[in-house]
Amino acid sequence: MLQVNATGVERYNPRDKEPYWQKIWDERQTFVAPNDDDRERCYVLEMFPYPSGRIHMGHVRNYALGDVIARYQRAKGKNVLHPMGWDAFGLPAENAAIQNKVHPKAWTYQNIAAMRDQLKSMGLSIDWTREFATCDESYYHQQQKLFTDFLKEGLVYRRKSRVNWDPVDQTVLANEQVIDGRAWRSGAIVEQRELNQWAFKITDYAEELLTAIDTLDGWPEKVRTMQRNWIGKSEGLRVFFEIEPTDKTNETALEIFTTRPDTLYGASFMALSPDHPLTAELAANNEALAAFVAECRRHGTATETLEKMEKRGFDTGVTVKHPVIEGATLPVYVANFVLMDYGTGAIFGCPAHDQRDLDFANAYKLPVTPVVLPHDADPETFTIDDEAYVGPGKIFNSGPLDGLSIEEAKDAIATTLESRSLNGQPQASRQTNYRLRDWGLSRQRYWGCPIPVIHCDTCGIVPVPDDQLPVTLPEDAKFDKPGNPLDHHPSWKHVTCPDCGNAAVRETDTMDTFVDSSWYFARFTAPDASTPTDPAMADAWLPVDQYIGGIEHAILHLLYSRFFTRAMKRTGHLNLDEPFKGMFTQGMVTHETYKSEKGDWLSPEEVSFETVDGKRRATEISTGKTAVIGAVEKISKSKRNGVDPDEILKVYGADTARWFMLSDSPPERDVEWSEAGIEGAARFTQRIWKLVGEAAPVIGGEPQSAGEPDSDTLELLKVIHRATDQIGTEIETLKFNRAVAQIYELTNALVRFLPLTAESPDASRVTALRTGVENLIQLIAPMMPHLAESCWETLGKEGLVCDAPWPEADPKYLKDDSVTLPVQVNGKKRGEITVAKDADKALVEKEALSLDAVARMLDGSSPKKVIVVPNRIVNVVV
Repeated sequence: MLQVNATGVERYNPRDKEPYWQKIWDERQTFVAPNDDDRERCYVLEMFPYPSGRIHMGHVRNYALGDVIARYQRAKGKNVLHPMGWDAFGLPAENAAIQNKVHPKAWTYQNIAAMRDQLKSMGLSIDWTREFATCDESYYHQQQKLFTDFLKEGLVYRRKSRVNWDPVDQTVLANEQVIDGRAWRSGAIVEQRELNQWAFKITDYAEELLTAIDTLDGWPEKVRTMQRNWIGKSEGLRVFFEIEPTDKTNETALEIFTTRPDTLYGASFMALSPDHPLTAELAANNEALAAFVAECRRHGTATETLEKMEKRGFDTGVTVKHPVIEGATLPVYVANFVLMDYGTGAIFGCPAHDQRDLDFANAYKLPVTPVVLPHDADPETFTIDDEAYVGPGKIFNSGPLDGLSIEEAKDAIATTLESRSLNGQPQASRQTNYRLRDWGLSRQRYWGCPIPVIHCDTCGIVPVPDDQLPVTLPEDAKFDKPGNPLDHHPSWKHVTCPDCGNAAVRETDTMDTFVDSSWYFARFTAPDASTPTDPAMADAWLPVDQYIGGIEHAILHLLYSRFFTRAMKRTGHLNLDEPFKGMFTQGMVTHETYKSEKGDWLSPEEVSFETVDGKRRATEISTGKTAVIGAVEKISKSKRNGVDPDEILKVYGADTARWFMLSDSPPERDVEWSEAGIEGAARFTQRIWKLVGEAAPVIGGEPQSAGEPDSDTLELLKVIHRATDQIGTEIETLKFNRAVAQIYELTNALVRFLPLTAESPDASRVTALRTGVENLIQLIAPMMPHLAESCWETLGKEGLVCDAPWPEADPKYLKDDSVTLPVQVNGKKRGEITVAKDADKALVEKEALSLDAVARMLDGSSPKKVIVVPNRIVNVVV
């Protein structure tokens, strides 16, 4: 039975309308982007999803944001590329194969099919003809070609690396997968092993990647800062400390890199990484040190872990001569917080001016000598207790450096040590260091892109020839024992060397999945090309005009993509440096959390609510017991506070979900999902439908020539054209919530004006109403595309609204003859006045002083002063 509202307009039914329009778009291939189209190009891309099997509300928000931009730019007459693919390789599929006895390929493609249907139900303007998954042989074939090209250019190499090794699962673990010394999945005690690993030479581009950040004007400053910090350029001093003679080692000097040579007079110890070569030499003859090193390695080297863990050390008994204090020596420790892969793997500790060093010094009762004096401190009384001083100041307690600034002291100490000789070389040299390390890409797993290399005892490392690519994954791999199924396979790895014909072995490691996502944006420009790219098409479409994704990918994914773009340029696959012109990181979707009395997490569907004495209470439905309403947090499986997009789309429709995601808060901030919010969005959907349905008979028929508009009509025209002008600007600057506010204002104005026109339908009113309703439909089309198409059809308009050009604002209606000024009394707002633009100062003063709130505060007396900022503000000083 049809639902009809009070005015006789049938209620909008998204369950019927949305599939209907999606089918039409699909049949007409509305959103296919031809490569041979001469129109201005615009490339809009959201970070492609991992096919876990179901989309979540974060996907809904991410893809709704991108779709608004794509549809808007299309309406502006551009040839818009808006593709979709799947980041499909990775460990979850392999784990699913083990747990569910299903092949990773079958599991992955089943999930892709399910998620594709879900995404299509959102009405996204995707060019599905360009779809691919990174596990498609046609995709990783070209990725292998890129690898061999990079190998020929020296951009990828094999090295020995110390890794976290899970002895049960027999795989390498990332630092984040080591928890309290144990593997995150198997629970085994993690071992440190040296393995041959492939790595990209991203450090060759460290300086270029850093300096080019300044050119990325379309990126958020927060993301640019994160990139800078990860590359981590530091100017410092390479210093050799002379090791005092000892029977523990034959080494004569210990090399360190420091960015704070100005604090050398405050040094009280040296510290080595557990992986430093000198540590290994000393531990070979010291069981206690060897045990300490083994304990350090069980905790991984993740930065967050190191910052939180207790600072521990082992005194090796070795000492070094202090480089600037005659006769002084410094003890050499092995410390659990020193990393081998930054600097030289050794440091000098100045506890007074580094919190980590201070924590260590206090734990081992080492001297703490401040050498930087804050500008307002007394050198006689200034001391350091539990908090290191890391601010500005003058050097003191440092002999010849006393009174210098920090920068002056750095230069002075460098000059001094550079002039000295130790073991036939300068004791120090100025040096630039980077935190960035080469990108290790080897993974000991099946479900990834095979590394196209053959190991031959005669020829060494041999890249797989182009005519033997792709190296495909064997379909008959077994997952019934720990380790890499490719390594266990009885035949897959055994091949003949393409150079000499002798028996050889394939590389059994696969590539890090970050590789798959580091060039996919380029493949979308020519997904069927027989080479990694069609360079002409890549150069025509790239860089991506607007890239959208989560802040969690702001470092590695973006940095690796920037490196890949440069490496692909060097190997002739494209001709640009930066992949993404505009970058936007959307906020998360959050929701309240709920717990049972026992402390178990409850989903929103398991809880009911009521308000008692003005307080909201929750009840666990299954038990009738009180449930605890917790904090609003990011939607996650572990806390069970997720909302099922399928259910939302089924009940409310895609347009309502999209509208809620766009309207509730600025897109860079988190959005809290709420029933009240989605219901409000649903009501607005019906309000638009009702407005158009009621307006259609009023504005139908042949347009009549309109006379001069009356004041009401003129006011409406100003609202229409102001909204038309501003909404486009808000979309271009990704201020979607402000665009939504303009749409609300326009809708309200049209709802007020409709009955006036119905009662007195003169030509000027009908024309204004028609313009307003048509513009409104076009303005909501990027956000609520199905509703817009239905409204467009209701008006009897030809074609699809998504094909209609973006409406143009008439400049004559953008000029406001009046301005509204806030009126303050002693700096606090007390009211507003509306006056003619550029009104005489005396008139503005008179209007401001006549406000009731101002008159009450003056109480008959004159103000001390009235400050008028023309067309901006009035401030009355009492």
